[in-house]
Amino acid sequence: MQIVDNVALKFVVSKDDSKYIQRHIERCEVLRENDRHAELLVYWGLREAQLLSRVLGDVVPSPMERDYDWPGMYTPFKHQRTTASFLTMRDRGFCFNEAGTGKTSSVVWAADYLMKQGLVKRVLVICPLSIMHTAWRSDVFNTAMHRTVAVAHGATEKRKKIINGTYEFVIINYDGVGTVEDEIAKVGFDLIVVDEANAYKTPSTKRWKTLNRILKPSTRLWMLTGTPASQSPVDAYGLAKLVSPNNVPKYQTTWRDSVMYQVSRFKYLPKPNAKKIVHDALQPAIRFEKRQCLDLPDIVHQTREIPLSPQVARYYKQIKEQMLVEAAGETITAANAAVVLSKLLQISGGAVYTDKKEVLEFDATPRFNALYEVIEETENKVIIFVPYTHTIQLVSSFLSSKGVTNEVINGEVSAGKRADIINRFQSQENPRVLVIQPQAASHGVTLTAADTVVFWSPVMSVETYLQCIARIDRVGQKNNMLVVHLQGSEVERKLYKMLQTKVDLHAGLVDLYKQEMGIE
Repeated sequence: MQIVDNVALKFVVSKDDSKYIQRHIERCEVLRENDRHAELLVYWGLREAQLLSRVLGDVVPSPMERDYDWPGMYTPFKHQRTTASFLTMRDRGFCFNEAGTGKTSSVVWAADYLMKQGLVKRVLVICPLSIMHTAWRSDVFNTAMHRTVAVAHGATEKRKKIINGTYEFVIINYDGVGTVEDEIAKVGFDLIVVDEANAYKTPSTKRWKTLNRILKPSTRLWMLTGTPASQSPVDAYGLAKLVSPNNVPKYQTTWRDSVMYQVSRFKYLPKPNAKKIVHDALQPAIRFEKRQCLDLPDIVHQTREIPLSPQVARYYKQIKEQMLVEAAGETITAANAAVVLSKLLQISGGAVYTDKKEVLEFDATPRFNALYEVIEETENKVIIFVPYTHTIQLVSSFLSSKGVTNEVINGEVSAGKRADIINRFQSQENPRVLVIQPQAASHGVTLTAADTVVFWSPVMSVETYLQCIARIDRVGQKNNMLVVHLQGSEVERKLYKMLQTKVDLHAGLVDLYKQEMGIE
Protein backbone atom coordinates (compact mmCIF):
# COMPACT_ATOMS: atom_id res chain seq x y z
CA MET A 1 0.00 0.00 0.00
CA GLN A 2 1.33 3.41 -1.02
CA ILE A 3 0.41 6.85 0.33
CA VAL A 4 0.07 9.25 -2.59
CA ASP A 5 0.74 12.97 -1.95
CA ASN A 6 -0.46 12.47 1.65
CA VAL A 7 -4.01 12.51 0.29
CA ALA A 8 -4.80 9.10 -1.16
CA LEU A 9 -3.98 5.39 -0.80
CA LYS A 10 -2.94 3.26 -3.78
CA PHE A 11 -3.11 -0.54 -3.59
CA VAL A 12 -3.93 -3.73 -5.45
CA VAL A 13 -6.84 -6.00 -4.46
CA SER A 14 -8.83 -8.87 -5.91
CA LYS A 15 -11.67 -8.12 -8.31
CA ASP A 16 -14.25 -9.11 -5.66
CA ASP A 17 -12.70 -6.81 -3.04
CA SER A 18 -12.50 -4.06 -5.66
CA LYS A 19 -16.24 -4.28 -6.29
CA TYR A 20 -16.98 -4.15 -2.55
CA ILE A 21 -14.74 -1.11 -2.07
CA GLN A 22 -16.27 0.73 -5.03
CA ARG A 23 -19.77 0.09 -3.68
CA HIS A 24 -18.98 1.48 -0.23
CA ILE A 25 -16.46 4.26 -0.93
CA GLU A 26 -17.50 7.10 -3.19
CA ARG A 27 -14.07 8.72 -3.56
CA CYS A 28 -12.46 5.76 -5.30
CA GLU A 29 -10.83 5.44 -8.72
CA VAL A 30 -9.81 2.31 -10.63
CA LEU A 31 -6.34 2.90 -12.08
CA ARG A 32 -6.04 -0.44 -13.92
CA GLU A 33 -7.47 -3.94 -13.73
CA ASN A 34 -7.31 -7.41 -15.24
CA ASP A 35 -9.30 -10.59 -14.87
CA ARG A 36 -8.11 -11.19 -11.29
CA HIS A 37 -6.91 -7.93 -9.75
CA ALA A 38 -7.52 -4.19 -9.70
CA GLU A 39 -5.33 -1.27 -8.69
CA LEU A 40 -7.33 1.38 -6.81
CA LEU A 41 -6.75 4.94 -5.66
CA VAL A 42 -8.87 5.86 -2.61
CA TYR A 43 -9.13 9.14 -0.71
CA TRP A 44 -7.32 8.85 2.62
CA GLY A 45 -9.94 9.92 5.14
CA LEU A 46 -10.85 8.28 8.45
CA ARG A 47 -14.14 6.81 7.24
CA GLU A 48 -12.50 5.49 4.07
CA ALA A 49 -9.57 4.04 6.04
CA GLN A 50 -11.93 2.30 8.46
CA LEU A 51 -13.86 0.70 5.60
CA LEU A 52 -10.66 -0.38 3.89
CA SER A 53 -9.35 -1.95 7.09
CA ARG A 54 -12.32 -4.33 7.13
CA VAL A 55 -11.11 -5.68 3.79
CA LEU A 56 -7.34 -5.27 3.99
CA GLY A 57 -6.70 -5.43 7.75
CA ASP A 58 -3.91 -3.71 9.67
CA VAL A 59 -1.96 -2.59 6.59
CA VAL A 60 -4.30 0.41 6.24
CA PRO A 61 -2.79 3.44 8.02
CA SER A 62 -4.94 5.79 10.08
CA PRO A 63 -5.06 9.40 8.82
CA MET A 64 -4.38 10.31 12.45
CA GLU A 65 -0.71 9.83 11.53
CA ARG A 66 -1.07 12.66 9.02
CA ASP A 67 -3.53 15.01 10.74
CA TYR A 68 -2.91 14.90 14.49
CA ASP A 69 -0.60 17.28 16.32
CA TRP A 70 -0.14 15.10 19.45
CA PRO A 71 -0.76 17.71 22.18
CA GLY A 72 0.38 17.41 25.78
CA MET A 73 3.39 17.69 28.02
CA TYR A 74 5.20 14.68 26.59
CA THR A 75 6.27 13.51 23.15
CA PRO A 76 4.57 10.17 22.40
CA PHE A 77 6.69 7.06 22.03
CA LYS A 78 6.48 5.21 18.72
CA HIS A 79 4.39 2.38 20.20
CA GLN A 80 1.96 4.92 21.70
CA ARG A 81 1.43 6.53 18.28
CA THR A 82 0.88 3.11 16.73
CA THR A 83 -1.57 2.13 19.47
CA ALA A 84 -3.56 5.37 19.21
CA SER A 85 -3.75 5.07 15.42
CA PHE A 86 -4.93 1.46 15.72
CA LEU A 87 -7.74 2.42 18.09
CA THR A 88 -9.03 5.24 15.89
CA MET A 89 -9.61 2.67 13.14
CA ARG A 90 -11.77 0.38 15.31
CA ASP A 91 -15.14 1.16 16.85
CA ARG A 92 -14.58 -1.83 19.13
CA GLY A 93 -11.25 -3.38 19.94
CA PHE A 94 -8.70 -4.49 22.50
CA CYS A 95 -5.44 -2.96 23.66
CA PHE A 96 -3.31 -5.63 25.34
CA ASN A 97 -0.17 -3.52 25.88
CA GLU A 98 1.75 -4.51 28.99
CA ALA A 99 1.49 -2.47 32.18
CA GLY A 100 3.93 0.44 32.19
CA THR A 101 3.83 1.07 28.42
CA GLY A 102 1.66 4.20 28.65
CA LYS A 103 -1.54 2.87 27.11
CA THR A 104 -3.75 5.39 28.95
CA SER A 105 -2.11 8.27 27.07
CA SER A 106 -2.54 6.38 23.79
CA VAL A 107 -6.26 6.09 24.50
CA VAL A 108 -6.58 9.78 25.42
CA TRP A 109 -4.84 10.84 22.20
CA ALA A 110 -7.02 8.51 20.12
CA ALA A 111 -10.20 9.79 21.76
CA ASP A 112 -9.10 13.41 21.34
CA TYR A 113 -8.50 12.81 17.62
CA LEU A 114 -11.99 11.33 17.21
CA MET A 115 -13.41 14.35 19.06
CA LYS A 116 -11.65 16.65 16.61
CA GLN A 117 -13.18 14.64 13.77
CA GLY A 118 -16.65 15.16 15.28
CA LEU A 119 -17.12 11.42 15.81
CA VAL A 120 -16.97 11.41 19.61
CA LYS A 121 -18.36 13.98 22.01
CA ARG A 122 -17.99 12.30 25.42
CA VAL A 123 -15.91 9.43 26.78
CA LEU A 124 -16.68 7.24 29.80
CA VAL A 125 -13.61 5.59 31.35
CA ILE A 126 -14.36 2.64 33.65
CA CYS A 127 -11.35 1.63 35.75
CA PRO A 128 -10.22 0.50 39.21
CA LEU A 129 -10.71 2.96 42.05
CA SER A 130 -6.96 3.10 42.65
CA ILE A 131 -6.10 4.65 39.26
CA MET A 132 -9.02 7.03 38.66
CA HIS A 133 -7.02 10.07 39.78
CA THR A 134 -3.38 9.03 39.57
CA ALA A 135 -3.54 7.48 36.09
CA TRP A 136 -6.59 8.56 34.13
CA ARG A 137 -7.38 12.04 35.43
CA SER A 138 -3.67 12.88 35.51
CA ASP A 139 -3.11 11.58 31.96
CA VAL A 140 -6.02 13.58 30.55
CA PHE A 141 -4.54 16.71 32.19
CA ASN A 142 -1.06 15.96 30.82
CA THR A 143 -2.06 14.64 27.40
CA ALA A 144 -5.17 16.60 26.39
CA MET A 145 -5.26 19.58 28.72
CA HIS A 146 -7.72 21.37 26.42
CA ARG A 147 -10.36 18.75 27.32
CA THR A 148 -12.55 18.73 30.43
CA VAL A 149 -12.40 15.80 32.83
CA ALA A 150 -14.13 14.78 36.08
CA VAL A 151 -14.07 11.76 38.38
CA ALA A 152 -17.55 10.44 39.19
CA HIS A 153 -16.92 9.07 42.65
CA GLY A 154 -18.57 9.59 46.01
CA ALA A 155 -22.24 10.19 46.74
CA THR A 156 -24.71 9.01 44.10
CA GLU A 157 -26.01 12.55 43.54
CA LYS A 158 -22.48 13.77 42.87
CA ARG A 159 -21.94 11.00 40.33
CA LYS A 160 -25.23 11.84 38.61
CA LYS A 161 -24.38 15.53 38.41
CA ILE A 162 -21.03 14.80 36.75
CA ILE A 163 -22.51 12.31 34.29
CA ASN A 164 -25.32 14.70 33.36
CA GLY A 165 -22.83 17.55 32.97
CA THR A 166 -20.73 18.53 29.99
CA TYR A 167 -17.38 16.94 30.92
CA GLU A 168 -15.76 15.37 27.86
CA PHE A 169 -14.00 12.66 29.88
CA VAL A 170 -15.84 11.09 32.81
CA ILE A 171 -13.95 8.57 34.96
CA ILE A 172 -15.81 6.07 37.16
CA ASN A 173 -14.91 2.89 39.04
CA TYR A 174 -16.33 -0.52 38.13
CA ASP A 175 -18.97 -0.81 40.83
CA GLY A 176 -19.90 2.86 40.58
CA VAL A 177 -21.38 2.20 37.12
CA GLY A 178 -24.29 0.23 38.56
CA THR A 179 -25.36 3.03 40.89
CA VAL A 180 -25.84 5.45 37.97
CA GLU A 181 -26.66 3.03 35.16
CA ASP A 182 -29.84 4.87 34.11
CA GLU A 183 -28.04 8.21 33.86
CA ILE A 184 -25.20 6.72 31.82
CA ALA A 185 -27.65 5.05 29.44
CA LYS A 186 -29.68 8.26 29.09
CA VAL A 187 -26.66 10.45 28.37
CA GLY A 188 -25.30 7.97 25.83
CA PHE A 189 -21.50 8.21 25.87
CA ASP A 190 -20.05 7.82 22.36
CA LEU A 191 -16.98 5.93 23.57
CA ILE A 192 -16.58 3.67 26.60
CA VAL A 193 -13.07 2.66 27.70
CA VAL A 194 -12.64 -0.21 30.18
CA ASP A 195 -9.24 -0.37 31.83
CA GLU A 196 -7.94 -3.57 33.47
CA ALA A 197 -10.74 -5.27 31.61
CA ASN A 198 -10.37 -8.69 33.23
CA ALA A 199 -12.92 -7.36 35.72
CA TYR A 200 -15.46 -8.09 32.95
CA LYS A 201 -14.38 -11.61 32.06
CA THR A 202 -17.48 -13.32 33.50
CA PRO A 203 -20.85 -12.69 31.78
CA SER A 204 -22.86 -13.96 34.75
CA THR A 205 -21.73 -11.12 37.04
CA LYS A 206 -23.82 -8.05 37.77
CA ARG A 207 -20.89 -5.88 36.63
CA TRP A 208 -20.78 -7.49 33.16
CA LYS A 209 -24.55 -7.40 32.69
CA THR A 210 -24.68 -3.70 33.62
CA LEU A 211 -22.05 -2.79 31.03
CA ASN A 212 -23.75 -4.94 28.40
CA ARG A 213 -27.05 -3.12 28.96
CA ILE A 214 -25.39 0.30 28.65
CA LEU A 215 -23.72 -0.53 25.34
CA LYS A 216 -25.66 0.44 22.23
CA PRO A 217 -24.85 -0.85 18.73
CA SER A 218 -23.32 2.54 17.93
CA THR A 219 -21.22 2.79 21.12
CA ARG A 220 -17.49 2.55 20.63
CA LEU A 221 -15.83 0.21 23.15
CA TRP A 222 -12.11 -0.17 23.81
CA MET A 223 -11.06 -2.72 26.43
CA LEU A 224 -7.57 -2.60 27.96
CA THR A 225 -5.61 -5.24 29.85
CA GLY A 226 -2.00 -6.39 29.85
CA THR A 227 -2.97 -9.99 30.66
CA PRO A 228 -5.95 -11.24 28.62
CA ALA A 229 -7.30 -14.62 29.79
CA SER A 230 -4.17 -15.14 31.91
CA GLN A 231 -5.77 -17.55 34.38
CA SER A 232 -7.91 -19.62 32.03
CA PRO A 233 -8.92 -19.64 28.33
CA VAL A 234 -12.52 -19.54 29.54
CA ASP A 235 -11.92 -15.96 30.76
CA ALA A 236 -11.68 -14.71 27.17
CA TYR A 237 -15.37 -15.36 26.59
CA GLY A 238 -16.77 -12.42 28.57
CA LEU A 239 -14.38 -9.95 26.94
CA ALA A 240 -15.03 -11.21 23.40
CA LYS A 241 -18.78 -11.23 24.00
CA LEU A 242 -18.66 -7.46 24.60
CA VAL A 243 -16.21 -6.42 21.86
CA SER A 244 -16.57 -9.04 19.13
CA PRO A 245 -19.54 -11.33 19.91
CA ASN A 246 -19.44 -12.93 16.46
CA ASN A 247 -16.02 -14.40 17.35
CA VAL A 248 -17.43 -16.65 20.08
CA PRO A 249 -20.39 -19.06 20.35
CA LYS A 250 -23.70 -18.03 21.88
CA TYR A 251 -23.23 -20.02 25.09
CA GLN A 252 -20.28 -20.01 27.47
CA THR A 253 -20.42 -23.78 27.98
CA THR A 254 -19.89 -24.25 24.24
CA TRP A 255 -16.89 -21.91 24.44
CA ARG A 256 -15.50 -23.78 27.46
CA ASP A 257 -15.74 -27.09 25.61
CA SER A 258 -13.90 -25.60 22.62
CA VAL A 259 -10.88 -24.50 24.68
CA MET A 260 -10.83 -26.97 27.60
CA TYR A 261 -11.07 -30.72 28.10
CA GLN A 262 -12.48 -32.40 31.19
CA VAL A 263 -10.18 -34.60 33.28
CA SER A 264 -12.51 -35.15 36.24
CA ARG A 265 -15.95 -34.10 37.39
CA PHE A 266 -14.83 -30.59 38.39
CA LYS A 267 -11.46 -30.22 36.69
CA TYR A 268 -10.79 -28.89 33.20
CA LEU A 269 -7.46 -28.25 31.46
CA PRO A 270 -6.66 -26.14 28.36
CA LYS A 271 -6.64 -27.90 25.00
CA PRO A 272 -3.38 -27.74 22.98
CA ASN A 273 -4.92 -25.25 20.53
CA ALA A 274 -6.59 -23.09 23.21
CA LYS A 275 -4.16 -20.16 22.78
CA LYS A 276 -4.88 -19.95 19.05
CA ILE A 277 -8.64 -20.05 19.63
CA VAL A 278 -8.40 -17.36 22.31
CA HIS A 279 -6.19 -15.19 20.09
CA ASP A 280 -8.71 -15.38 17.25
CA ALA A 281 -11.63 -14.59 19.57
CA LEU A 282 -9.97 -11.52 21.12
CA GLN A 283 -9.76 -9.52 17.89
CA PRO A 284 -9.26 -6.84 16.72
CA ALA A 285 -6.37 -6.28 19.11
CA ILE A 286 -2.99 -4.64 19.47
CA ARG A 287 -0.23 -5.59 21.91
CA PHE A 288 3.17 -4.20 22.78
CA GLU A 289 5.33 -5.82 25.44
CA LYS A 290 7.73 -3.66 27.42
CA ARG A 291 10.74 -5.31 25.81
CA GLN A 292 9.45 -4.21 22.38
CA CYS A 293 9.20 -0.56 23.44
CA LEU A 294 12.83 0.36 22.92
CA ASP A 295 12.29 4.08 23.57
CA LEU A 296 10.63 3.55 26.96
CA PRO A 297 12.63 4.60 30.04
CA ASP A 298 14.14 1.60 31.82
CA ILE A 299 12.00 2.22 34.92
CA VAL A 300 8.45 3.57 34.92
CA HIS A 301 6.83 4.71 38.19
CA GLN A 302 3.12 4.34 38.84
CA THR A 303 0.98 5.43 41.78
CA ARG A 304 -2.19 3.69 42.93
CA GLU A 305 -4.38 5.89 45.11
CA ILE A 306 -6.33 3.80 47.61
CA PRO A 307 -8.96 5.36 49.86
CA LEU A 308 -8.52 4.43 53.51
CA SER A 309 -11.36 2.28 54.78
CA PRO A 310 -13.64 4.08 57.30
CA GLN A 311 -12.13 2.01 60.12
CA VAL A 312 -8.56 2.92 59.16
CA ALA A 313 -9.41 6.59 58.63
CA ARG A 314 -11.06 6.79 62.05
CA TYR A 315 -8.11 5.19 63.87
CA TYR A 316 -5.61 7.25 61.87
CA LYS A 317 -7.31 10.46 63.05
CA GLN A 318 -7.53 9.16 66.61
CA ILE A 319 -3.80 8.35 66.76
CA LYS A 320 -2.88 11.78 65.36
CA GLU A 321 -4.95 13.51 68.04
CA GLN A 322 -3.46 11.32 70.76
CA MET A 323 0.11 11.94 69.60
CA LEU A 324 -0.54 15.65 69.37
CA VAL A 325 -1.58 15.77 73.02
CA GLU A 326 1.45 13.72 74.12
CA ALA A 327 3.83 15.99 72.17
CA ALA A 328 2.45 19.24 73.56
CA GLY A 329 5.28 21.44 74.83
CA GLU A 330 8.03 18.99 73.85
CA THR A 331 10.85 19.59 71.37
CA ILE A 332 10.31 17.35 68.36
CA THR A 333 13.43 15.45 67.30
CA ALA A 334 13.95 13.28 64.23
CA ALA A 335 13.80 10.20 66.47
CA ASN A 336 10.39 10.84 68.02
CA ALA A 337 9.04 12.24 64.73
CA ALA A 338 10.00 8.92 63.13
CA VAL A 339 8.11 6.99 65.82
CA VAL A 340 4.89 8.92 65.17
CA LEU A 341 5.19 8.73 61.39
CA SER A 342 5.94 5.02 61.58
CA LYS A 343 2.76 4.49 63.59
CA LEU A 344 0.70 6.37 60.99
CA LEU A 345 2.32 4.37 58.18
CA GLN A 346 1.50 1.11 59.94
CA ILE A 347 -2.15 2.12 60.30
CA SER A 348 -2.31 3.15 56.63
CA GLY A 349 -0.95 -0.28 55.68
CA GLY A 350 -3.59 -2.23 57.60
CA ALA A 351 -2.02 -3.30 60.91
CA VAL A 352 -0.29 -1.65 63.87
CA TYR A 353 1.51 -2.62 67.06
CA THR A 354 -0.32 -1.49 70.17
CA ASP A 355 1.47 -0.24 73.29
CA LYS A 356 1.09 -3.79 74.66
CA LYS A 357 3.03 -5.12 71.62
CA GLU A 358 -0.10 -6.76 70.25
CA VAL A 359 -1.03 -6.53 66.58
CA LEU A 360 -4.23 -4.65 65.78
CA GLU A 361 -5.51 -5.45 62.30
CA PHE A 362 -7.75 -3.18 60.21
CA ASP A 363 -9.90 -3.58 57.15
CA ALA A 364 -7.36 -3.17 54.33
CA THR A 365 -9.60 -4.57 51.58
CA PRO A 366 -9.12 -1.60 49.20
CA ARG A 367 -5.32 -1.96 49.39
CA PHE A 368 -5.43 -5.72 48.90
CA ASN A 369 -7.67 -5.24 45.85
CA ALA A 370 -5.28 -2.67 44.36
CA LEU A 371 -2.34 -5.01 44.93
CA TYR A 372 -4.13 -7.86 43.17
CA GLU A 373 -4.94 -5.57 40.24
CA VAL A 374 -1.21 -4.87 39.78
CA ILE A 375 -0.34 -8.57 39.86
CA GLU A 376 -3.12 -9.44 37.41
CA GLU A 377 -1.89 -6.82 34.94
CA THR A 378 1.51 -8.43 34.42
CA GLU A 379 2.43 -11.88 33.15
CA ASN A 380 5.83 -11.70 34.86
CA LYS A 381 7.01 -12.08 38.43
CA VAL A 382 6.46 -9.43 41.11
CA ILE A 383 8.26 -8.32 44.28
CA ILE A 384 6.25 -6.68 47.08
CA PHE A 385 8.17 -4.71 49.71
CA VAL A 386 6.28 -4.57 53.00
CA PRO A 387 8.09 -2.56 55.71
CA TYR A 388 6.38 -4.00 58.80
CA THR A 389 6.62 -7.60 59.99
CA HIS A 390 3.04 -7.84 61.23
CA THR A 391 1.69 -6.82 57.80
CA ILE A 392 3.84 -9.23 55.79
CA GLN A 393 1.85 -12.31 56.80
CA LEU A 394 -1.43 -10.55 56.01
CA VAL A 395 -0.20 -9.84 52.48
CA SER A 396 1.11 -13.38 51.99
CA SER A 397 -2.15 -14.94 53.23
CA PHE A 398 -4.18 -12.71 50.92
CA LEU A 399 -2.10 -13.75 47.89
CA SER A 400 -2.46 -17.42 48.80
CA SER A 401 -6.24 -16.99 49.05
CA LYS A 402 -6.18 -15.70 45.47
CA GLY A 403 -4.13 -18.65 44.24
CA VAL A 404 -0.96 -16.58 43.78
CA THR A 405 2.11 -18.61 44.74
CA ASN A 406 4.36 -16.60 47.03
CA GLU A 407 7.18 -16.79 49.55
CA VAL A 408 8.13 -14.48 52.41
CA ILE A 409 11.60 -13.15 53.13
CA ASN A 410 12.00 -11.33 56.42
CA GLY A 411 14.39 -11.25 59.35
CA GLU A 412 13.07 -14.56 60.67
CA VAL A 413 14.00 -16.53 57.53
CA SER A 414 17.36 -18.31 57.82
CA ALA A 415 20.16 -17.61 55.35
CA GLY A 416 19.87 -21.12 53.88
CA LYS A 417 16.12 -20.92 53.36
CA ARG A 418 16.45 -17.42 51.95
CA ALA A 419 18.97 -18.64 49.36
CA ASP A 420 16.64 -21.51 48.41
CA ILE A 421 13.66 -19.14 47.96
CA ILE A 422 15.70 -16.75 45.80
CA ASN A 423 17.07 -19.61 43.68
CA ARG A 424 13.58 -21.00 43.02
CA PHE A 425 12.23 -17.51 42.29
CA GLN A 426 14.98 -16.90 39.74
CA SER A 427 14.97 -20.30 38.04
CA GLN A 428 11.52 -21.87 38.41
CA GLU A 429 7.93 -20.94 37.55
CA ASN A 430 6.95 -20.70 41.23
CA PRO A 431 6.87 -18.76 43.47
CA ARG A 432 5.43 -15.99 41.29
CA VAL A 433 5.62 -13.34 44.02
CA LEU A 434 8.08 -12.54 46.80
CA VAL A 435 6.83 -10.63 49.84
CA ILE A 436 9.93 -9.02 51.32
CA GLN A 437 10.73 -6.95 54.36
CA PRO A 438 13.05 -4.27 52.87
CA GLN A 439 15.75 -4.59 55.52
CA ALA A 440 16.01 -8.34 54.85
CA ALA A 441 16.82 -8.22 51.14
CA SER A 442 17.48 -4.69 49.98
CA HIS A 443 21.22 -5.19 49.44
CA GLY A 444 23.23 -7.52 47.25
CA VAL A 445 20.37 -9.76 46.08
CA THR A 446 19.56 -10.33 42.40
CA LEU A 447 15.85 -10.79 41.65
CA THR A 448 15.75 -10.11 37.92
CA ALA A 449 13.08 -12.76 37.32
CA ALA A 450 10.69 -9.97 38.34
CA ASP A 451 10.19 -6.76 36.41
CA THR A 452 7.64 -5.20 38.78
CA VAL A 453 8.25 -3.86 42.28
CA VAL A 454 5.33 -2.87 44.51
CA PHE A 455 5.77 -0.84 47.68
CA TRP A 456 2.93 -1.76 50.04
CA SER A 457 3.81 1.42 51.90
CA PRO A 458 6.83 3.73 51.82
CA VAL A 459 10.11 2.93 53.54
CA MET A 460 11.78 5.63 55.65
CA SER A 461 15.18 5.65 53.96
CA VAL A 462 16.15 6.88 50.50
CA GLU A 463 19.01 4.37 50.40
CA THR A 464 16.68 1.47 51.24
CA TYR A 465 14.15 2.65 48.64
CA LEU A 466 16.78 2.79 45.88
CA GLN A 467 18.27 -0.54 46.92
CA CYS A 468 14.84 -2.19 46.80
CA ILE A 469 14.41 -1.10 43.19
CA ALA A 470 17.97 -2.15 42.43
CA ARG A 471 17.02 -5.80 43.15
CA ILE A 472 15.43 -5.97 39.67
CA ASP A 473 17.44 -3.20 37.98
CA ARG A 474 20.71 -5.04 37.47
CA VAL A 475 22.58 -7.27 35.03
CA GLY A 476 20.28 -10.03 33.82
CA GLN A 477 17.13 -7.92 33.59
CA LYS A 478 15.57 -8.42 30.15
CA ASN A 479 12.51 -6.17 30.45
CA ASN A 480 11.64 -2.57 31.17
CA MET A 481 10.64 -2.25 34.82
CA LEU A 482 7.63 -0.95 36.69
CA VAL A 483 7.68 0.47 40.23
CA VAL A 484 4.26 0.84 41.87
CA HIS A 485 3.48 2.94 44.96
CA LEU A 486 0.36 2.06 46.95
CA GLN A 487 -0.82 5.07 48.94
CA GLY A 488 -3.90 6.24 50.79
CA SER A 489 -2.87 8.64 53.54
CA GLU A 490 -1.25 12.05 53.33
CA VAL A 491 1.87 10.90 55.12
CA GLU A 492 2.38 8.18 52.49
CA ARG A 493 1.98 10.65 49.64
CA LYS A 494 4.56 13.01 51.12
CA LEU A 495 7.04 10.24 51.93
CA TYR A 496 6.89 8.78 48.43
CA LYS A 497 7.51 12.24 47.01
CA MET A 498 10.52 12.68 49.27
CA LEU A 499 11.86 9.24 48.30
CA GLN A 500 11.50 9.88 44.57
CA THR A 501 13.19 13.26 44.80
CA LYS A 502 15.88 11.76 47.08
CA VAL A 503 15.27 14.18 49.91
CA ASP A 504 17.34 13.44 53.01
CA LEU A 505 14.63 11.85 55.14
CA HIS A 506 16.56 12.21 58.39
CA ALA A 507 16.61 15.97 57.90
CA GLY A 508 13.05 16.09 56.58
CA LEU A 509 11.26 13.92 59.14
CA VAL A 510 10.66 16.73 61.63
CA ASP A 511 9.22 18.98 58.93
CA LEU A 512 7.05 16.16 57.64
CA TYR A 513 5.86 15.43 61.17
CA LYS A 514 4.90 19.07 61.72
CA GLN A 515 3.05 19.20 58.41
CA GLU A 516 1.13 16.03 59.17
CA MET A 517 0.24 17.07 62.71
CA GLY A 518 -0.58 20.66 61.77
CA ILE A 519 2.11 22.13 64.03
CA GLU A 520 3.79 25.43 63.13
